[in-house]
Amino acid sequence: MQQVYYSIKAPSEGLYKELGSKFISFAFPVSSETEIKDILERFKKEYYDARHICYAYRIGFAEQKFRVNDAGEPSHTAGDPIFNQIKSFELTNIIVIVVRYFGGTKLGKSGLIQAYKSAAEEALKNAEKIEKREQVLISISFEYEKMNEVMKVMKSFSADFLSQDFQSVCSMSFQVTKDDSEILIRQLSPFLKSIDL
Repeated sequence: MQQVYYSIKAPSEGLYKELGSKFISFAFPVSSETEIKDILERFKKEYYDARHICYAYRIGFAEQKFRVNDAGEPSHTAGDPIFNQIKSFELTNIIVIVVRYFGGTKLGKSGLIQAYKSAAEEALKNAEKIEKREQVLISISFEYEKMNEVMKVMKSFSADFLSQDFQSVCSMSFQVTKDDSEILIRQLSPFLKSIDL
């Protein structure tokens, strides 16, 4: 059965203000924890003057990885409300970051929860939600002489190519939907030296 999930098409932003504090929110489509790390590093440099940079993310389909971070705010007042918005919009492969500039007035726990929830919601409301299909990463290698046969099979599938190297032994890495992967592997097998899933 084809596995469907929802993510966002492109980065989006939102803004929420409360008692002088500014909560600027950002949502990014992501596919790996490495990508998330790079985004967070960039934010720490860019918003070095912000009081807090809180976030939550969820990646993966069947076995999801997620993390919430209050970044110095009282426990469960920032990361959890952000994560709950990700769940409420039914999204994965996404990170939502909320940058807070303190306005001088403390908001209290319930005020903070409301502020981070609203900021995250603004970024997600401004994002375009898209349906995606679970994909499988496949790496293959084959003799150069088999190039025509391999390419003929590949043509009938919509694969996202990640890397290609055409030497005497050729190699390719690509992603296809889970449903297509079994048929594709079966059709490619006679021409391959190796295949990795």
